[in-house]
Amino acid sequence: MTDFEPPLRLHLDGEALVSNWRALDAHSGAARAGAAVKANAYGLGVREVVARLRDAGCRDFFVAHWGEAQAIADLVSPSWISVLNGLAQSDLAAARALGATPVLNTPEQLANWRNAGGGRCHVMFDSGINRLGLVPQHIADGALDGVEVDMLMSHLASADTDVAQNSAQLNMFSQAVSATNAQRFSLANSAGIMLGADYHFDLTRPGISLYGGIARAGMEEWIRPVVRLSARLLQVRNLPAGAMVGYNATYVCSKETRLGTISIGYADGYLRAFSSKGMAWVDGRALPVIGRVSMDLVTLDLDAAPDLREGDWVDVEYDLVTAAGLTGLSQYELLTNLGSRFARIWS
Repeated sequence: MTDFEPPLRLHLDGEALVSNWRALDAHSGAARAGAAVKANAYGLGVREVVARLRDAGCRDFFVAHWGEAQAIADLVSPSWISVLNGLAQSDLAAARALGATPVLNTPEQLANWRNAGGGRCHVMFDSGINRLGLVPQHIADGALDGVEVDMLMSHLASADTDVAQNSAQLNMFSQAVSATNAQRFSLANSAGIMLGADYHFDLTRPGISLYGGIARAGMEEWIRPVVRLSARLLQVRNLPAGAMVGYNATYVCSKETRLGTISIGYADGYLRAFSSKGMAWVDGRALPVIGRVSMDLVTLDLDAAPDLREGDWVDVEYDLVTAAGLTGLSQYELLTNLGSRFARIWS
């Protein structure tokens, strides 16, 4: 069967990925850094990411679902994989056979695990985000009795900002640490690493910053971008002044305009929030997005690059901090929305 060349590319820098993990590991002080690789490694491609981080020395990988654990269990020791979203009774047998480590979130999950024979597990403690995890009363009531807890974990809600909630969560988690006999403790995400040594404990769990995201100011000095987008020009044409571009005619040419249409759209994760705001580039020349982003297509003003022709490629601006400020989307959304139609090209 013939392989077709996709008209859009996701260029992924493997050296930058590894550099980011090593930098986050170094900034974790005495703690080690793991890696959050849930959601297909934030959209980049989990198998490629895990293999590279494994070879760099990472030994703790965090996914959300058991299917995500199964997808990488041949790449690393299953015991290195932690499944954050707990363990349903219906998944118990398959989970034990797989060998990945469950992160148990409720007294019921702990009881089911204990009744199925127990063994090594992690436990999530809710220190104030109010999503998943035990509360102090559960521990006081003996929910952890008879359970082999390798790691007690919690998750910071607002580590990317300087708010009192950070120290309140640290204090609550520290109290839980004193009340349990877990072997390891983990609190900090990418932003939490930057809050200092008190937040590091034994293991940090960076996610967004592995992939080039700037979780807190100062990280831009040593976090490298991992993702670059490019798309092929499908058509080039000249429009007269007054011509209307795209759905609902939200853009009207103020002068004669050279228009280019590229093969990317909101079905690929380049969302409508970029409409008449985004930018593409070729050889340092800016090509503004004009009109609405549609499902498969984006229109550009090519006046700065009159030499471009059908079939040429342009780089689509996707700096995470810049794009987040431009669109109101989070850096997390910008990465995890990237679709399956890209040719993912690792270097």
